[in-house]
Amino acid sequence: MRSTRLPAKQDALISAAWHRRLTGTACALSLLAGASSLPVAAQTAAGGEMTRAYDIPAQPLANALRAFGRQSGLQVSLAAELARDTRSAAVSGALTMETALAQLLAGTGLAHRIEDGVVVIGATSPAMPGEGSATDGSTVIDEIKVTVRRMQGGVSSVTVNAEALAERNPSDIADVFRDTAGVSVGSSIASSQKVFVNGLEETTLAVTIDGSRQNNRVFHHNATNLIDPALLRSVTIDAGIAPADAGPGALTGSIAYETRTVKDLLSGDGFGGLVSETYDSNAQTFTTGLGGWAMQDGFEFLGFLNYGKGDNYQAGNGEEVRGTATNLLSGLGKFAYEAESGERFEISHERIRDDAERPFRANASVVTTGRSWEPRTRNYKLDRDNTVFTYSDTTPEGWWGPLVRLAYSHSAVDTPVYFDDGSGNPASYAGRGASGSLNGRVQNRFALENGDLVAGLDFYSDRIELDTARDAEDAAETARNIGVYAQARLEPFDATRLSFGGRADRQWFEGTTGQTWRHAGLSGNAAIEYDLTSFLTAKAGASHVWAGIPLAEAFIMNPGWSYGAAGPEVTTADNLMAGLEFHHDGFTAEASLFRSRIHNARVAKFAVALANQNHEVETDGFELAAGYDWIDGFIKVKYAHVDAEIDGRPADSDTGNYLTTPVGDIIVLSAGHSFADWGLTIGGDVEIAPEYTSGDATYGSYEVVNLYGEWKPAQLPHMTFRAEVQNLLNETYASRATYGQEFGNVTPLHEKGRSFLLSVKATF
Repeated sequence: MRSTRLPAKQDALISAAWHRRLTGTACALSLLAGASSLPVAAQTAAGGEMTRAYDIPAQPLANALRAFGRQSGLQVSLAAELARDTRSAAVSGALTMETALAQLLAGTGLAHRIEDGVVVIGATSPAMPGEGSATDGSTVIDEIKVTVRRMQGGVSSVTVNAEALAERNPSDIADVFRDTAGVSVGSSIASSQKVFVNGLEETTLAVTIDGSRQNNRVFHHNATNLIDPALLRSVTIDAGIAPADAGPGALTGSIAYETRTVKDLLSGDGFGGLVSETYDSNAQTFTTGLGGWAMQDGFEFLGFLNYGKGDNYQAGNGEEVRGTATNLLSGLGKFAYEAESGERFEISHERIRDDAERPFRANASVVTTGRSWEPRTRNYKLDRDNTVFTYSDTTPEGWWGPLVRLAYSHSAVDTPVYFDDGSGNPASYAGRGASGSLNGRVQNRFALENGDLVAGLDFYSDRIELDTARDAEDAAETARNIGVYAQARLEPFDATRLSFGGRADRQWFEGTTGQTWRHAGLSGNAAIEYDLTSFLTAKAGASHVWAGIPLAEAFIMNPGWSYGAAGPEVTTADNLMAGLEFHHDGFTAEASLFRSRIHNARVAKFAVALANQNHEVETDGFELAAGYDWIDGFIKVKYAHVDAEIDGRPADSDTGNYLTTPVGDIIVLSAGHSFADWGLTIGGDVEIAPEYTSGDATYGSYEVVNLYGEWKPAQLPHMTFRAEVQNLLNETYASRATYGQEFGNVTPLHEKGRSFLLSVKATF
């Protein structure tokens, strides 16, 4: 078990000077919570560990673990087959977490350990991965992970974990968020999909991939972050209020994408691999996946490669949607070494490329402009890559939990730029827009008696540029930033969880003309969760974020921009959120209100006088959710309502490029059930978007039904077969966040009509 206090043996090893610095930092920041540690001391046992009152009767293990999670403040994730036909022992009295968990598991044959806020439960009998029984004949049960219910900074966090990704088997980023009503994805083509959180476009959030900052304002007709979901292990969104350690520029929250790791696939030394194939009947698309991984004596290796190739798809009305063919190649490689002391070194490289004919404006099917020289389609080549080096300590103790990261992310779009040759005929020249970010951080996690504190320094050096065959020199803007931050996550009283922090940033901005400006600012956030009862929790939070001057889009860069003496205004944001959560015997219900305001949001245009064009952006709304989980399945319903304004008027998807888009009402229903004896899982989801009127525009309604079935036969334990039908009702529609639906001269990109997907995966 990892200590939450500085052990005496470690204290003796730390030099006096270093100890004074750590003590001063931790004490100064923990005092911000007030004298919150005094009541905690009164609640600790003689040995120094916090006690809680437990009252859990003997019952099926799955139900007992849910009760333990509620009463201990932990969040339990339990696979259905792991607790089948297993009963817990009764637990009662004022006990430490360790004692209560040991009593609950007494007689089950399961061992447990607590490491760095994670409880791991498994069989005492050893077995090789994939074996069903130990040598003594006892059944081996895979590990159950119970994660700490500790606020990570935001009070409206959404995590799509590996289990949820496997259930959805996503083919693009829209599938990743398919049952999350508050997250909308515009466009039907992966290379032009943009993510909107509570109606706000992802460039208003701090977006990272494996901790590396993404800075992808290349072309507003393309995706901001093209991602292959087959490479993901999880996605976490802090909607509205992000912690200070999420990074600079988290105006309206953060999105953290994490790619797959060897430890997701192996529990010990060994090797493995997979081969997968998916067929989409609508677009005659085949997607092939290959993967391999190994772990030996602390060394780890992982490699994945995916390739998709197919034709244009048909919308629900039977019409071919031109420019929607698939030609996608992605890959991920990781190499790591972890010493017995816990020191871990990892380097990873992830890349994705889309190269195909797309609509002339890749986020709209047709835009009628009267320009005869514009073709219906043109080739877009989009490349994005991400390289990350990370050093960390996987066995931190007390006040020592370091992390060092250095990363470089890059995104580029190559496409011809068309113009009138003077006689009404088309002419073109090559255009390439690119963005890059060299970024990193150095931080330490201090374990406190009632929580932890993260403090550190981060930096970025960003550049966005346009290179064309017509111009002799590139047009570019650059920004450099250094920030210091601290974020405390505490449980000062029983049933109360606090998260608060701040950061100070200094930015150096250089325009296309070579002019430079310096700015500095402060950001802060605070959030609280309070358990009104054992099953009802209230939560609230607020943040103010300083983001400096955002860089402009590559394809509208103008070397002759007039910035003025003062230069562009800095962008800031204010966010508020409040809500209630209910959990009881598998039933859940949530309700929340949110509001975000962005001040001086920069969206420059090509015209010389529009380099400093700013907007005031506001979104507000609410979310409702309810569900029920049982051992073998779940059912959930979610409803989100989002209103968006720009400069006090209802938002539209053109003015809102890089800012916001009309959303209105979204309802999502999802359900699934596993028949463990047959190795069969079935499920599906329904998305309903009622008709929505915003200003003078009315957005049509649609209802989309998706179903799936997955079979893992006992006779072929390394094989997985899956069948899906997407858009079962063959609806003709464009997703609510798709560009151009409010304009009469735009035919938006309709989503695929009914599609049958068949996939098979073999692992070894």
